Amino acid sequence: MSISITSIPDVADAQQILSDDALAFIQKLHQKFAGTRDELLAARAVRRKEFSDAKGIDFDPQTESVRTGDWKVAEAPEALRDRRVEITGPASPAKMAINALNSGAKVWLADLEDASTPSWFNVIDAISNLSAAARGTLAFSDAKTGKSYELRTDAPRAVVVVRPRGWHMTENNVLVDGKPAVGALVDFGLHFFHNAKVLTESGQGPFYYLPKMEHYLEARLWNEIFTFAQAELGIAHGTVRATMLIETIPAAFQMEEFLYELREHASGLNAGRWDYLFSIIKTFREAGAGFIMPDRSAVSMTAPMMRAYTELLVKTCHKRGAFAMGGMAAVIPNRREPEVTAAAFGKVRDDKTREANDGFDGSWVAHPDLVNICKEIFDAKLGEKPNQIDRQRPEVEVTAAQLLDVASAPGDVTEAGVRANLYVAVAYTAVWLSGNGAVAIHNLMEDAATAEISRSQIWQQIRNEVVAADTGNTITAELVSTILGEEVERLRGEVNNEEHFKAYYEPAAQLIATLTSGKDEDFADFLTTGAYELLEKEYVSKS
Repeated sequence: MSISITSIPDVADAQQILSDDALAFIQKLHQKFAGTRDELLAARAVRRKEFSDAKGIDFDPQTESVRTGDWKVAEAPEALRDRRVEITGPASPAKMAINALNSGAKVWLADLEDASTPSWFNVIDAISNLSAAARGTLAFSDAKTGKSYELRTDAPRAVVVVRPRGWHMTENNVLVDGKPAVGALVDFGLHFFHNAKVLTESGQGPFYYLPKMEHYLEARLWNEIFTFAQAELGIAHGTVRATMLIETIPAAFQMEEFLYELREHASGLNAGRWDYLFSIIKTFREAGAGFIMPDRSAVSMTAPMMRAYTELLVKTCHKRGAFAMGGMAAVIPNRREPEVTAAAFGKVRDDKTREANDGFDGSWVAHPDLVNICKEIFDAKLGEKPNQIDRQRPEVEVTAAQLLDVASAPGDVTEAGVRANLYVAVAYTAVWLSGNGAVAIHNLMEDAATAEISRSQIWQQIRNEVVAADTGNTITAELVSTILGEEVERLRGEVNNEEHFKAYYEPAAQLIATLTSGKDEDFADFLTTGAYELLEKEYVSKS
């Protein structure tokens, strides 16, 4: 097996990050684990066909002994015992990384996945920034403004938990036997190789968030990777801690199995609410009227199916000695509009209060201005305790029917919702292609997960001939095409830069047009897969 790279990106220490030893470590990871990853991805498609009518998905009787057994995950290291507020965001550029580390949050989810465009520059710049952060040397000077950014020394910085790409993504700039590498193995491999020892010595890691898994065998694979990597680099077994995102509908039925597979390395579970909604739509996109999701803006965490999901997550985690982490409130403040900011603060306060009262041990925010709100709410709930793992939820009983109760979600499908979805999907994809994986649109923080909801809802609505509640029109491919054209022209006027529009918005609109056709062949499992191929083909030189 051979390994090579296509180029060295323009990052100061890229040569060191992509050293022969680092690449050899990634090669070993591929030798041992890439084949299993390929098999697990193939199994997803088989299972989806079984789940498509909702009759094939349930708690697995073959793993009942895991759910009824007496076991707990490994005790949390000191650095991860208090996670009451976590801020999320990309690890590139350095300015955003420094702001997250200095935000006052207990944890920073350093995102190499949904909030990051995986251009070759961004991937290596993120590893560079994370390596400097691990050593306390991360700094940045903005040549345009003259402003300098440094890590704070007057208060604790956020503990870093790195989220590598999901199993489905490739890294086209690393070739193993001439084929694109597994993105997750590149992200984990580079971060672990360069930082595991220094993080171990400081008691600050290495810690990871694991995204988009659909089966406990995928969690088992990560456990095997951690075991191998620790042994390979002389790190004590069990040093790694991983928090798994429960953001697919199959995973909701295997929460205990996920924790069990990673029990020597597990830290907790997170309610990845936006990808979870996307997964429900994707999995049951042809299951008929009972699985038609209302407009995205109408689906809140108080919907019965979402309550079942979060209540089960808290109960499961605390039963097994693991942390239950709340999800992302997408609303963000706008410092130029006090009324918008006040409304955002109110929504975040309500969301985090509900989570704290339900028993979550902490939650996510997407903006530094929201850290204190989340902290205040969990401070009031926890007092001097670092978490509330001791709060068991024996009264919670969740059935498969409750997890699948999409029909009871309040709200309607509207033509206005279709329009909003198309606007967001195109606007976000265009920004993603330009190199930024997280962007504020209409005072909401949009990332890949919310764009996935937007485009998959429209495909489902066309396929099922849904009638819009506000206009009485049937949502057809022709209607969507008309609305898409109008929204693209609207974006053209807002961008007001024809060269930029042609470079990013036009290809984004073409991709969204295909992904929302309602045709079998056009439903891609992930928007970012097609966008990544476009990124690497057309925009790699601009990244």
